[in-house]
Amino acid sequence: MCKQTEPGTAQATVLINNARTRVTEWRFAGRGDNTGWHQHKFDYVVVPLFDGILEIENADGERHHAEMKNGVPYFRQLGVEHDVINGNDFECAFVEIEFLENWLESIR
Repeated sequence: MCKQTEPGTAQATVLINNARTRVTEWRFAGRGDNTGWHQHKFDYVVVPLFDGILEIENADGERHHAEMKNGVPYFRQLGVEHDVINGNDFECAFVEIEFLENWLESIR
C-alpha cells in the first residue's frame, strides 16, 4: 500500500505485486475496522466491492463520509495521508490498484 504509520484492523490481501503494479484487497469485517494511518507513495485506483459508506479521516483530523458504489472506481494521486474506516453495519471490501512506476518514464 504505502508507508504504514499506524496498524489497522482491516485485512489486506496482496493479489498481484510486480515491478509495475500492486493489487490489494482490503476487507473490513465490521463497523469501525480500519486500514490504519498511511501515506500513499504511488498513484492508485480504488474499486469498491459494495454499496455503502467509507469514513475517511485526513491528516488534519477531519473525517468525511465517502459513498461507495459497487464496481465504480475512483483515482487518487500519490501523497494522500489518511485512515479508511468501515462506516457500515456489514462487512465490506475494496480493491486497491497502485501504479508502482510511471508508465511514461518506463517507455523512454
